[in-house]
Amino acid sequence: MDILERARQVLSMESGELERLASRLDDSFTRAVGLLREAVDRRGKIVVLGVGKSGHVGGKIAATLTSTGSPAVVLDSLNALHGDLGVVSDGDAVLTLSYSGETEELLRVLPALARFDVRRIAMTGNPASTLAKASDVVLDVAVSREACPHNLAPTSSTTSMLALGDALAMVLLEERGFTREDFARFHPAGSIGRSLLLKVRDIMRGGEQAAIVPESLPVVDVLRELTAKRAGAALVTGSSGTLSGIFTHGDFARRFPSDPAIGGRPVSEVMTRGPVSIGADKLAAEVLVMLEKHRIDDLVVTDAEGRPLGVVDSQDLSRLKLL
Repeated sequence: MDILERARQVLSMESGELERLASRLDDSFTRAVGLLREAVDRRGKIVVLGVGKSGHVGGKIAATLTSTGSPAVVLDSLNALHGDLGVVSDGDAVLTLSYSGETEELLRVLPALARFDVRRIAMTGNPASTLAKASDVVLDVAVSREACPHNLAPTSSTTSMLALGDALAMVLLEERGFTREDFARFHPAGSIGRSLLLKVRDIMRGGEQAAIVPESLPVVDVLRELTAKRAGAALVTGSSGTLSGIFTHGDFARRFPSDPAIGGRPVSEVMTRGPVSIGADKLAAEVLVMLEKHRIDDLVVTDAEGRPLGVVDSQDLSRLKLL
């Protein structure tokens, strides 16, 4: 086999193990989710233990749980018996990861954990192991073979652990009613957080930056208003003050060659009627969806009565780090 064929074989083997894992999920998974939710709802936490590759996977699972509203910490099995057990409290849930279920460093911690009122969930490939027998719930992540050509390096097994950890976190997220807004609270510095926390009024060009003109205004005067406001689009209002259309520099440039007298026409004759708009109190994240859906560069912002307040220019999204 060449390099690409070998790579595809690895991916195929691991995806096949994930399909097997999904097909044999049973009530043990449901009970595990219940124990995790019970701990978090009682303002406890999830303590994750693992050694070696399982430990690395456990760290990622703990990070995913924490970022989705279920506080989790990683307990170093090597240091647990030298003071780090102080992170464990009655009411916590303990998630232990060991494919063999016989990892010596992990098993040494079990008697100490028995002194706490905690629920123990084992993620292992050996349901008959010492770790499994000492646990309240066992999640079987057994694989038919590793993707390693020698069937030695943890590959399929760690992928299965990681994927099952994601499944636990995502189901727990939904069970606890964790929302997009909750996610943004925990990720305020990223583009996702900004787009979820910011409102449309926070990112629009409004006030002195908005070119809002009546339908009767000649196009030449609309262009002067656009130049004065350094705006790319004029928001056109009807007699009641509500939005009736939009006119851009691009509209003028496209029409002028075939209609040199356009400058004297009222903007109502050449504007685009019924432009796509969004409410000022909507989340900024919705702007991204609407710009992509309608393939437009400018999105008009209106108030509850349909009066134009400003415009969101797609060019501003990168500056605001929403893309």
